[in-house]
Amino acid sequence: MKKVMTIISAAVVLTACGGSESAGGIAPKVYTDSLFAVMKADRTNYTKLIIKRLGPAGSGSISPEEHWQDKNNGAPLPAQMFRFGAEAVAEMTSDFSYSLQSIWPVNSQNAPRTEVEKIGLQFIVDNPGENYYGEEELGGVNYFTAVYPDVAVAAPCVDCHNGHKDSPKTDFQLGDVMGGVVVRVPL
Repeated sequence: MKKVMTIISAAVVLTACGGSESAGGIAPKVYTDSLFAVMKADRTNYTKLIIKRLGPAGSGSISPEEHWQDKNNGAPLPAQMFRFGAEAVAEMTSDFSYSLQSIWPVNSQNAPRTEVEKIGLQFIVDNPGENYYGEEELGGVNYFTAVYPDVAVAAPCVDCHNGHKDSPKTDFQLGDVMGGVVVRVPL
């Protein structure tokens, strides 16, 4: 873990100094793997340490749900927190981007758009525990694109997706790949 933090810190320092070579010599795979490690840890901890405790079996004082903004005691779901983070990063830097996508999206805006995203998402479903790496050109820019499995880590994940009216798949179980995290870095 210390190694991952060192790599990310180095990348942040390099980009903060205005270096146009965003990874500063760090291989794109190492860079995206490191970014994903931080994202996964934050997402898993939010789900297990916060959402799981606030749900139906929790205190009830704060209610995590999709339309959280319409409630005085509402809190965003893990996928929404993840998207807010991705949007905030997009406002700060163009050195990388990330998104949560699925071939079974509850929200259609989370469906894959590029061929690499589609191939990558299917690959992680067909090959549990493996990541997908590819390159693609978008808008005249070449990108290294990594797709990491987004696994159901807690019952609230499964319950929410299986019970949602817009979910195209309703038989998820704990440990299933529900989608993927797509991390894109310009080359």
